[in-house]
Amino acid sequence: MRQSLAHADALYNFARWLARDPVEAEDLVQETYMRELGAAHQFDPGSNLKAWLFRILRNAFIDRRRRSQREGSPPSVEDLDADGERAEPAMGELQLDQIRALVAEDVSAAVHALPESFRTVILLDLEGMTEAEVANVLGCATGTVKSRLSRARAVLRDRLAAYRQYAEEGSR
Repeated sequence: MRQSLAHADALYNFARWLARDPVEAEDLVQETYMRELGAAHQFDPGSNLKAWLFRILRNAFIDRRRRSQREGSPPSVEDLDADGERAEPAMGELQLDQIRALVAEDVSAAVHALPESFRTVILLDLEGMTEAEVANVLGCATGTVKSRLSRARAVLRDRLAAYRQYAEEGSR
């Protein structure tokens, strides 16, 4: 299925957020495509390929985590890679880049601190999936997705409230 390769980057991003390890994320994407090939006969051409691939990836992640828990190995956790260095920016640019990096770290930490069910719906939402597509990936009702999204957004709003206050003060 050549169309499925168009989703490789999005699958990797999702896997990276789930696994928190770039090597494991690559393995998950590879496993997703292997499972896709093995189950290609089960795919309905009229359904959403992207949602189907994300569901395969999520199931592969859950299977790996269950296996590692049974084997007693600790979960793999690794911080996100830092941005590449830039060639001697001007002082104003450097400060802006530092502020952006701090905000990005705080947002990333806030998302990572969410319970997995909340983190998953937020990440799939950020991938541009509809609530129905997310429900299909997770194998739950659309109402459950709506509820999880609402609660996850509320938690993120609370955790990142300082930035909202700062932005409101700066716009006055």
